Amino acid sequence: MTQTGAAMAATPEKQPPHLSGLNTAQLQAVEALDGPVLVLAGAGTGKTRVLTSRLVHLLATARAMPSQILAVTFTNKAANEMKHRVEHLLARPVEGWWLGTFHSIGARILRRHAELAGLRQNFTILDADDQVRLLKQILAAEDIDDKKWPARVMMAVIQRWKDRGLAPEQVTTGEDSEAANGRALAIYRQYQERLRTLNAADFGDLLLLNLALFKSNPEVLEDYQRRFKYLLVDEYQDTNVSQYLWLRLLAQAHKNICCVGDDDQSIYGWRGAEVGNILRFEQDFPGAKIVRLERNYRSTPRILAAASALIAHNRERLGKTLWTEPQGGEQGEKIGLRACWDGGDEARFVGEEIEAMQRKKQPLSGMAVLVRAGFQTREFEERLMTLGVPYRVVGGPRFYERQEIRDALAYMRAVVQPDDDLAFERIVNLPRRSIGDTTLAAAHSLARAKKLPLMAACRELVASDELKPQAKRALSALLADLDRWKAQAETAPHPELAEIVLEESGYTGMWKASKAADAPGRLDNLKELIPAMAEFETMNGFLEHVSLVMELATDAGSDVVSIMTLHAAKGLEFDTVFLPGWEEDLFPHKRALDEGGAKGLEEERRLAYVGLTRAKRRVVVSYVQHRRIHASWIACLPSRFIGELPADEVQLDGAPGLFVPEGDDHAPQDEATAFRLRGGRGGLLIEGSAREIDSERAANFQAGARVFHQKFGYGTVAAVDGDKLDIEFDKAGRKKVIDSFVQSATA
Repeated sequence: MTQTGAAMAATPEKQPPHLSGLNTAQLQAVEALDGPVLVLAGAGTGKTRVLTSRLVHLLATARAMPSQILAVTFTNKAANEMKHRVEHLLARPVEGWWLGTFHSIGARILRRHAELAGLRQNFTILDADDQVRLLKQILAAEDIDDKKWPARVMMAVIQRWKDRGLAPEQVTTGEDSEAANGRALAIYRQYQERLRTLNAADFGDLLLLNLALFKSNPEVLEDYQRRFKYLLVDEYQDTNVSQYLWLRLLAQAHKNICCVGDDDQSIYGWRGAEVGNILRFEQDFPGAKIVRLERNYRSTPRILAAASALIAHNRERLGKTLWTEPQGGEQGEKIGLRACWDGGDEARFVGEEIEAMQRKKQPLSGMAVLVRAGFQTREFEERLMTLGVPYRVVGGPRFYERQEIRDALAYMRAVVQPDDDLAFERIVNLPRRSIGDTTLAAAHSLARAKKLPLMAACRELVASDELKPQAKRALSALLADLDRWKAQAETAPHPELAEIVLEESGYTGMWKASKAADAPGRLDNLKELIPAMAEFETMNGFLEHVSLVMELATDAGSDVVSIMTLHAAKGLEFDTVFLPGWEEDLFPHKRALDEGGAKGLEEERRLAYVGLTRAKRRVVVSYVQHRRIHASWIACLPSRFIGELPADEVQLDGAPGLFVPEGDDHAPQDEATAFRLRGGRGGLLIEGSAREIDSERAANFQAGARVFHQKFGYGTVAAVDGDKLDIEFDKAGRKKVIDSFVQSATA
């Protein structure tokens, strides 16, 4: 029987409602109740329906009472949705079952056996802020520099140990960390002792203490093993070591464990997820039944073909191929591949495409821009605002609302507008300069009394003996810096001034020294801020623009374009998906490759797969030839993932003068580099051939001549100084270049 025929096979007429409409593979997953089962549920294959139907089937057939079922999810939202669907299908409420997140179930067990776990039954579960506050106290007592080893960094180290199921006594020399001057393990011990003293647990403890409880009290473990006749686990590919060990222990008696997941969508390795958990399922549970859900109900055949070809390059996977029934015999649109000059050109292209679809009455809510890194959102946000297209940033603040951007802007405001009290107050002790609340209170008091701006009041204070010597020195140094930067603002270009201010103030150094997980992303955002400034003639013009942007950043309702990272997009779907920034070092991300090697590359490829499979009808991938990073133009290479897409499923759309298919009659004849597509087993190949520049002819340029530069593109010679040319480039602005690097052009 063919794939299609199998999926369409008729099931018995008198089926219960929860089984009706299931395809063959889905029905197998629901009815395979005995023994270990792994359901490999590809993107858009009806995973949620299978989970729900399986739970209903267990209850409807009286194979188990609600109290004998343990169903575990990763979010409360997923748990509540599953509960409501089951009750709807059964047409009655379900009481007494164990349905919830790993943490909620772990807490429920701990409440029952608190004394055995070293706690009292009324123990407190600390939130993230309380955890950090407690750790700060311990670090201070140990005389560990909070600037060098922030509490949040230490908390991340401790949580990684807990995610791996390691209590302090289980952390070996090989597992130890160099954090906190080599005292990380000692800090971990003290932290756990303080938690016990406070009769408290953190989120990591909810499973870690469960593991310790089961190990120390076999009778308790045996009770839960007997109790849970059936186990059901959602998103198994995202489990960490602690979750994995916990599940394995509970499943040992009946072995009726059903795990649903997709190894091709394991993208959270950076937060402790172990893709190996799902890859080892057959080894962990001998005789396990593997059911592959491969029929996709979301995307077109072309999108699925491209996604399947891409993910097939991963070695560490169980393997499956998504397919779907063509709608009306149509395969759908090819994957659009757009080559752009730079990030601004890329944003303009995406904006124009969105506008064109909007004119065709396509809802904005069906469109999404999915980026690899948070800093990429800035150009798309500004372009959509310019066009008047409503949007929302999902999973994070808008670019100019981010903490590090607000801090940087406060520095700029303090330089150009000394009367801006709010800006000055924000940066006066950032990074920390020993200017505390007492000093600020004195400054505020003087400012109110004399009706002075805060900065002016500070100048009077440092000229007096009102302040302690340390605070006086720090405040005086900051005011001197602000004066120097204001003087530099008279001559230095404002993007250059911004770099100077952020560097000399120590602000970028603060984030460079930070061990926080989000520090690299914050630095990327700061780098993105510099080219954003360059688009305006003055710093004041830029700051005014930002104020207007913030004023316009209002909720436009539900019909908006979604902008988000690829990580945030998992589980969502859209009619049209734009995937910008497919360039080497950005996607796959250089940091992921440096830190993870081959595993990092495979996770990046899974991320690309997730991006492609979010789309129902249309995908547009784009990349740039140049990207401006930290005021420097970087030549970019197309991502290797582009080369892994099947050529037959891709339609190249090059901007004028860029990468055009061979044989295009409209391709410019004087282009320095001509690209062509070639189909083959290896997928899409982009080839290039450089043209030699005639150096003798290059030496004869005159002002007003049109030229072409390999990096900066087309431009007009503004001035000639020997072999050096001042050129006003169409896209890159004014540059000084050597004449041998350009050639005559007609454009």
